[in-house]
Amino acid sequence: MLTAARLGAAALSAALLAGATAGPALADSPAPTPAAVPDGLYGKGDPTYDGVWRQSLALTALAAAKTTPADSAVGWLTGQQCEDGGWPSFRAAGAACNPKTEDSNATAVAIQALVALGGHQEAVDKGVQWLKATQNADGSWPYNPVSPGDANSTGLAVNALFAAKTDPAGVAKAGRNAFDGLAHFQLGCAAPADQRGAFAYQPDPSSGALAPNTLASAQASLAAAGGHLPVATTARTDAAPKALGCDSAATSATAAPVAHPDSGEAAGAYLTAQLAAGGNHLTLTTPGAAPTPDYNATAWAALGLIQSGHPQQAAGAVDWLAKEGAGWTKGGTDASATASLLLVTQAAQRDTAPLTAQLTALGPAPKATASPAPTTAASKKDDGIGQYWPIIVGLLIGLGGGLLLSLQRKRGQRL
Repeated sequence: MLTAARLGAAALSAALLAGATAGPALADSPAPTPAAVPDGLYGKGDPTYDGVWRQSLALTALAAAKTTPADSAVGWLTGQQCEDGGWPSFRAAGAACNPKTEDSNATAVAIQALVALGGHQEAVDKGVQWLKATQNADGSWPYNPVSPGDANSTGLAVNALFAAKTDPAGVAKAGRNAFDGLAHFQLGCAAPADQRGAFAYQPDPSSGALAPNTLASAQASLAAAGGHLPVATTARTDAAPKALGCDSAATSATAAPVAHPDSGEAAGAYLTAQLAAGGNHLTLTTPGAAPTPDYNATAWAALGLIQSGHPQQAAGAVDWLAKEGAGWTKGGTDASATASLLLVTQAAQRDTAPLTAQLTALGPAPKATASPAPTTAASKKDDGIGQYWPIIVGLLIGLGGGLLLSLQRKRGQRL
């Protein structure tokens, strides 16, 4: 089913959560023939709707793990870029680019992957130019060009700008910059207290009202906190994320949007409350279906909280993902989920070796793999000797001193 297959793509996931449609209705269209999995691509599933997405996440996570991927893996991703700088979700070998189906989500994560890998500045620059060209007049980004913007796509575009060292405040259309575009979707002081800081996927098309959306809130939170993939911040504060301070004058229907410096904290406060209420995870709710744990949203929430300096508020979600993540990753065979879980584990500074091995096995053999941390039996033995080295040295000194004293006494006796 098209919508299920495309659930791994961030924008349509949010659309499903919001009960909205993304793109033309295809209920009466025949199911497309699954595309063959090309050489160099991570994962074995049909790449039609998530090929660039999962490849970018995999390469970003492996770069953070100091693993040098195969040339074929990197070459496949760079080969998907269109001449105008954008990336589609997937393009079969030899197929022409269609500007209408180029995808801001795929472009944003591809930029972040190439920045993490290094050595691809020309492709990164072209991707950034494509993002600038496809920005909407309100400062936001749509999933596909010339469509209404959404919080997920805007957040991912801001992530890519941060990764490419391009100030989002300077990327603007019609006087509205990228931060203005992000603020367009965030609930502020006019919302009920328990919804403030959340992001809506899109405003209601008829009323313009904003309704909280868990995936939109989680995915936009990393951008609101000023971050990108991979998250490698060492910032830390013992205080919980600061909720919006709203006085009576600020709670009117015309309350100003959340200012950028407060946006990440407000999103973090909302997500912390949602994680606590959900047993350390966020929940996926779709029309006509029972609520289920939302692994993807939980992962992005953890990344946003860690980026904003609140790893202690993310710890419960990280623990939950570590415990329950095997179902999400399908035992380490789903490249997108495995890469996402590895990115969270890296950000939380947990043991990444098992997930790195699982992800590496889903693609071509890497050119080089970083040496493992000194946790082998031999290194532990060395560490143990090192631990007692001062005692050993002290014993040797004492033994030498005693021997010297004994020799002096014998010499005195002979004299």
